[in-house]
Amino acid sequence: MTVPHHALEITLTRPLSANALRRASRELPLAANHDATRLIALMPAKTPHRALRRLRHRLGDRLPIDVITTHYPDADHHVLLNVAFPSAVHAALTAQARHAAQTPERFLELALHRALAEHADQETDRLDRAVRQLLAHTSPGYLLSAVGQALTRLPESPTP
Repeated sequence: MTVPHHALEITLTRPLSANALRRASRELPLAANHDATRLIALMPAKTPHRALRRLRHRLGDRLPIDVITTHYPDADHHVLLNVAFPSAVHAALTAQARHAAQTPERFLELALHRALAEHADQETDRLDRAVRQLLAHTSPGYLLSAVGQALTRLPESPTP
């Protein structure tokens, strides 16, 4: 029976030098982005959870790893995270989770969902303000025409 391979993305706390990337790639084949702050690895394991733990174990002391995630969502459309917190942060997280009668994993999951929902609301509000300002200086027809033209052009990176 073959063991499945899981694509994992590694986000680093700082860019890797070419030598550091070469040394780490001897331990496990890695693909790096243009500035070597994000890496992709394939890890054999029965489950994505095991793949994340196995990768952290193999490379955790060789790389400045911030977060490891599954590169593709699972059957439930979830991306799994593997974060190694300092002991003080882990203790505080565990205490807050216990106070909320939740596991630390569930507590963190709900906190992330709340933060993402808040970000989506803020982005919607920002876009609403921008559209209202545009409408103050032009007609809805011209604005709609300009948006249509912009959407038919090649997509560009959004500017912050």
